[in-house]
Amino acid sequence: MTDAAAFATLTPDDVLDALASIGLMGDGRLSALNSYENRVYLAHLEPGTALADAHPAVVLKFYRPGRWSTAQIEEEHAFALELAAAEVPVVAPLQLAGRTLHSHGGFAFSVSPRRGGRTPELGDAEALEWIGRFIARLHGVGAQRPFAHRPAVDLDSYGREPREWLLAHGALPLEVERAWAEASQKAIETVADSVLPMRATGQNDPDSIATLRLHADCHPGNILWTPTDRPGGGPHFVDLDDCRSGPAVQDLWMLLPGERAERQQALGALLDGYEQVREFDRRELALIEPLRTLRLIHYSAWIARRWDDPAFPAAFPHFGTPAYWREQIDVLHAQLEAMQEPPLVA
Repeated sequence: MTDAAAFATLTPDDVLDALASIGLMGDGRLSALNSYENRVYLAHLEPGTALADAHPAVVLKFYRPGRWSTAQIEEEHAFALELAAAEVPVVAPLQLAGRTLHSHGGFAFSVSPRRGGRTPELGDAEALEWIGRFIARLHGVGAQRPFAHRPAVDLDSYGREPREWLLAHGALPLEVERAWAEASQKAIETVADSVLPMRATGQNDPDSIATLRLHADCHPGNILWTPTDRPGGGPHFVDLDDCRSGPAVQDLWMLLPGERAERQQALGALLDGYEQVREFDRRELALIEPLRTLRLIHYSAWIARRWDDPAFPAAFPHFGTPAYWREQIDVLHAQLEAMQEPPLVA
């Protein structure tokens, strides 16, 4: 059974039965929340039942079958709980019956508290500075030990392997396949020439860039902001599903706007906050455009691999067309030029 077919079997009754299997009683109200990779639901609990007083509504996440191993999901949860214990504002899964990961009907799932918020104002220097402090606190915890099971943000998993998969599976129309293959190969070669030596957490080599446990998918949609006049107000992370190891700048560059002058200004605000809490290695600024380039290749392969899931054609109707791939070729050529420019400074 494909991932899409498996998810198609998940009904509202299954979601409520999954809740009941861990001792929670839903009142029947369910709302599907936006998530392409997994299936996520907001469930309201029956008043007076277990957990309902503390959490009138909870969020259930059903993990896409086959994407992560049990050990990798549990390591994600352990990282979230470690962050929460250090008072880093992140929505961590609830421990129920001594576990954060549960199983029902062949699906692995977790339950988390409901936490709302809005996308942060990335044009606000004060907000960016606050987010910089927030990310630095996350990295302070992330640097304490390495992941044992989660993968890394690296050239192979974000560049070479996705490119080879797209070409091997005929994901591109023939009229654009060669041009994209040439542009993506040149981009990967340029990234390979520009990536600095890296060292894992715990190693001591001042000539290389440190890697640590990261959020790794730190785009504005994964940071929610609550009013600062409320307890616990400010930014918080809501999704560690893609956490990996890598350089610290991976959690900063996706928060930068498009134009170079604006990126420069936003980076300065982020680092002003970050360096109030934790030192930042300025050599990592040279990795921003290489990391952006790798994400472009990885992102296209991610969509292509999920194309049998009806949610993906509906969300990305332009994907896979010759026009889409011509746009990708143009973007890769632009990235080749960007990687030749001096890195941002802050």
